Amino acid sequence: MTDFNSKDTEYLNKLQDYYADWKSIPSYARLCEIFGIASKSWVKTILTRLGEADFIERTPDGAWIPTRQFFARPLAESTVQAGMPVSVTATQGDFFVIDEMLIDTPSKTTLITVKGDSMIDAGIHDGDVAVVEKRMTANIGDIVVAIVDDDFTLKTLDRENGAFILRPANPAFPIIRPQGTLEIFGVLTGLVRKYRR
Repeated sequence: MTDFNSKDTEYLNKLQDYYADWKSIPSYARLCEIFGIASKSWVKTILTRLGEADFIERTPDGAWIPTRQFFARPLAESTVQAGMPVSVTATQGDFFVIDEMLIDTPSKTTLITVKGDSMIDAGIHDGDVAVVEKRMTANIGDIVVAIVDDDFTLKTLDRENGAFILRPANPAFPIIRPQGTLEIFGVLTGLVRKYRR
């Protein structure tokens, strides 16, 4: 593998930013503008280096496409305290793909936007995106998307007097005690929240 240097990282970052906006790897001419260089042959060299570093690859018809590694993001070696401030080292740790942290079975996973604040005390806010693994069974204490009397809701599965109930995480909302059917649509496995728009 070709040695990957800081300039290559800069080119990769520019390519990732372009891809985030346009979902494609542009032409050599456009890459000359993006990378700030005049030579298409140098662009070819850069793409080859990115390919050797496993960030992009060629399709059978010769087009460049991103690999799994292209979508990996740096994970700092340090944790960040939510309590008292502590020193955080700026060193970079491993890379990982966010999907790999949140999603175990892609074919059974769906994303659902949360509406309302009945789960606010569980840290689930209006506008969050719930990562839900579709399955028909869940354990007591799981946060589930359930279908109750033909309506969808996100609550904690619990049991009361031998019957399943759904608990909100906000005292302003009542416990749901199904009058008819309660069907599990899926179990919450992760949450996505964007703070800046």
